[in-house]
Amino acid sequence: MSTDVDAAQSVLEVGEFYRLVTEHLESAFGRRHARWVRGEIAKVYEKNHLYVDLADAGVATSDAKRAVLNAHCWASQWAQVKRTLAESGVTLQSGMIVSFYGYVDVYAPQGRIGFTVTDVDVTSLLGDVARRRAELIARLGAENLLEANKRVPLSPVPLRVGLVASPQTEGFNDFTGQLLRSGYAFDVRLVTTQVQGEVAPAQIVRAIETLDATDVDVICVVRGGGSKGDLACFDDERVARAIAMARTPVFTGIGHTGDESVADLVAHTRAITPTKLGEEIVTLVDAWRERMVVAPARRLSASAQAVLDEADNYVGERRRTMNFAVRDRLRAEARHLASTRERLDISARRVLEASAASLQSVRQLLGAYDPARRLAQGWSIVTNAHGAVVRTLSQLEVGATMSVRVSDGTFISVVTEKGTP
Repeated sequence: MSTDVDAAQSVLEVGEFYRLVTEHLESAFGRRHARWVRGEIAKVYEKNHLYVDLADAGVATSDAKRAVLNAHCWASQWAQVKRTLAESGVTLQSGMIVSFYGYVDVYAPQGRIGFTVTDVDVTSLLGDVARRRAELIARLGAENLLEANKRVPLSPVPLRVGLVASPQTEGFNDFTGQLLRSGYAFDVRLVTTQVQGEVAPAQIVRAIETLDATDVDVICVVRGGGSKGDLACFDDERVARAIAMARTPVFTGIGHTGDESVADLVAHTRAITPTKLGEEIVTLVDAWRERMVVAPARRLSASAQAVLDEADNYVGERRRTMNFAVRDRLRAEARHLASTRERLDISARRVLEASAASLQSVRQLLGAYDPARRLAQGWSIVTNAHGAVVRTLSQLEVGATMSVRVSDGTFISVVTEKGTP
């Protein structure tokens, strides 16, 4: 079917057509006629400017058939909008229902109708974020993942600590400072990650999986305080599932008092700050040391002291018994010695008296045989030059010199002749 060109109507060039379309659209939806548009974020991309594919959220048709609006927020406006979202703890993500305020624009070279965003309804976003968070928590609960990591057995002395953190940040220093000051030999194995921003969830998941494949006793996820937007990565479903499904107990110390992320809910143990998390780890080691080292040592010391006290009492009692026994024995021995001394005195006197009588008898007997008496009777004693007593002539030689003792002295005699009787 063909339609002839009506001579009464002019033929429009494409550019002229887009100019007319743009005029009509701007007259109803232009900068001076900005409108609120609500939809579901299908795709979001940021590079100085913000680019969003906003799909119709009011129909139940499939994604392929839903109307899509190409929205963008230029850098000059996006910086302020982004700051407002961050202060409210909101990060634009796929799946969010959002209301944008802005106006239409037409890009003729690509034949595309777009939407320039000048503001975002933060209130409705907060409600959507809360709804999505509640839905995530409900899903995790239905899959029994909220308590899964809490059931993982914890080492009684967690000295090998896997750490998911950004080095040299305040939270990192607060946590590690507690371990360093404890005096215990903690083995900290750090996997560096970003802890805020779009790339943070994927990095945190990889860090948890990396440490979970090692022999650490506990995995600690640490991040200091910040805005709700800064902490949004810890409400990410990927992070929550990585923690819940880890085979190693995961401890969290995220933000300040009052901050509670989905990561905290699925973790084995949650501390309100990185400092408190460090204290918690040290307390666990303190408790093990008290239970396994200090208390047994105290009981052993008490038992040893009881044994020593009992032995001391026994030795004291034996000492007193021995003192009494020795004293009694010494007294008995003293009495025995006194009695023996008396008997010895009597016996000695008797022996001495008997010896004196015997000596007198011997003296009298010896006196009877005293050579001096024989010499006085006229006997003499002849000795040779060697002093030997001469008893026979065979002992003499002619010319030999002899000493002759008589009663009143001695004289020398020389043998001149030997004769026979």
